[in-house]
Amino acid sequence: MSVTAEIQERVAWITLDRPPANSYDPAFLEALDEAIGRAAAAGVAVGVVRSASEKFFSAGADVKGFLARSADENMAMVRRAHQVFDRFAAEAPVFVAAIAGHALGGGLEIALACDVRVAAEGSYRLGLPEVTLGLLPGTGGTQRLPRLVGRGRALELMTTGRAVTPQEAERLGMVDRLVPADELDRTVAEVAAGLAGGAPLAVAAVKRAVHQGLDRPLADGLQIELEQLAPLFASEDAREGMVAFTEKRPPKYAGR
Repeated sequence: MSVTAEIQERVAWITLDRPPANSYDPAFLEALDEAIGRAAAAGVAVGVVRSASEKFFSAGADVKGFLARSADENMAMVRRAHQVFDRFAAEAPVFVAAIAGHALGGGLEIALACDVRVAAEGSYRLGLPEVTLGLLPGTGGTQRLPRLVGRGRALELMTTGRAVTPQEAERLGMVDRLVPADELDRTVAEVAAGLAGGAPLAVAAVKRAVHQGLDRPLADGLQIELEQLAPLFASEDAREGMVAFTEKRPPKYAGR
């Protein structure tokens, strides 16, 4: 399989493994969709998306595949990619992209679709070079990158196709944390463990409130916030969390 999902307690480790560069094709997208679905069905709190390659997170869509297919077939694959990548926001687990190699084009768009991005220091590059092929970033890049780094910075990167170092990616806000390469696995594991140990209903509600409300007018977003909060007050987890706080002990959440 080009993408696998291994469930360990409340964490799903999703590994991209299509040598040499994790470039994706229709079969890869179906494997990724299956992995995301497995994570969601298992009820995990966190899904970590990582690469089996030391050099690439993912180089994006297979350009030779584009040349072999018709324009209509290519658009069908891109639409399917939208459906798959959108699941990162739609499903309950918090998805963390662990980046330690080149993340280019659709490969970066996979990472942008995740909720959190943790990157290793190194000499690799991150970017959306589609314009250099006469295309545009068509699997979420034109919409997700500006929301992270701002309109002007995103336009400069996408219209030039310029790729950036991990250090610049962190400065721009493209990645959320940058750590030494030999600390990436430990850091990601700590982030995953911290998320897995939290209140699952509350974490999922935070994610829904952000994804559903961020691009709407403030008043609509605040209403969504209230709608997500109401059932939490009635949950066993909220009572456990507040009681544990008053008793000065760690809470034991049950997801109810």
